[in-house]
Amino acid sequence: MTQSYSDVSPRTPSTAQVSRRGTFGLAGVAVALASAGCASAVGPVRLGSAQPRGQFHHFASALAAAAASHSRIRIEPVVTQGSVTNLRLLAHGDIDAALVLGDSVPESTRALAIGRVHECYIQVAVRPDSPISRLGDLRGRRIDLGLPGSGSARTGVRLLHTTGLRPGIDVTVEHRALTAAVRALRNREVDAILWGDEVPTPAFDLPMRLRLLDLADWVIPMHRRFGYPYDQVRVPMNTYPGSTAIDTVGVPTLLLTSPHLTNSTVTAIAELLLNYGDKLVPTHTISFQFLDRRWLVGTGQVPLHPAAAAYYRTGHG
Repeated sequence: MTQSYSDVSPRTPSTAQVSRRGTFGLAGVAVALASAGCASAVGPVRLGSAQPRGQFHHFASALAAAAASHSRIRIEPVVTQGSVTNLRLLAHGDIDAALVLGDSVPESTRALAIGRVHECYIQVAVRPDSPISRLGDLRGRRIDLGLPGSGSARTGVRLLHTTGLRPGIDVTVEHRALTAAVRALRNREVDAILWGDEVPTPAFDLPMRLRLLDLADWVIPMHRRFGYPYDQVRVPMNTYPGSTAIDTVGVPTLLLTSPHLTNSTVTAIAELLLNYGDKLVPTHTISFQFLDRRWLVGTGQVPLHPAAAAYYRTGHG
């Protein structure tokens, strides 16, 4: 049975379009289960991901497939707008686990981490012929930050504030899904787009060249302003057709769960992350992505779930 939820979006130039498209349902991830296996299956664990074809959705689908093949638990990916939406749904009990950018997690959260799973690369692109060469050049122009419920949109707002650009005052902010944002950039409806994903991002299927802006100068200022330890990560040359090498802002992605998830289920998920990590990282990605114990336990300000911590420590410490 398909569930749907409605997101309340801030008033932005594209809010009406986004709000109508803001509902989401359980993703159609078909996991073939033998009838005997279904009888003993635990779950499903409803895992909040993001939009199809993105990093969160790929990871959630791969984790669901690994669970179907190697575990008694069953994981059901849920398509959402992203981190901010996932945190709200997790707090309300509408999902059991969530993929969330680390800088989106409030200090007041009751959620616990099962592990850090991959790095999200914040990328800002303009047209090759654009006069924009740095973020400050966006003053008086238009930028699309992605869907309003996404973690990258939240990070993008932080980035703009750090550069001295006030969203809605110094720069016009719009919100679209990534493929629509790329189309808007091509059609000169916006001057820049920002998104967070793996490298390269597979959603780019439109025949256009992009020029990425280097964001290295803003990693430390963002940390100082907001207190979150952002990473500086490199996007290699020709990641997208004709693109130069740049450094940008990296944000760890966390797999969170609500306190009500049983210890045995949390342990089973942690086992999948540690033992089948090679099946969870997309083969096309060239970014810094791997899963080992040291990486998984690096969840920052969000404490590990006791069952996950015990598994990583006693089973593989």
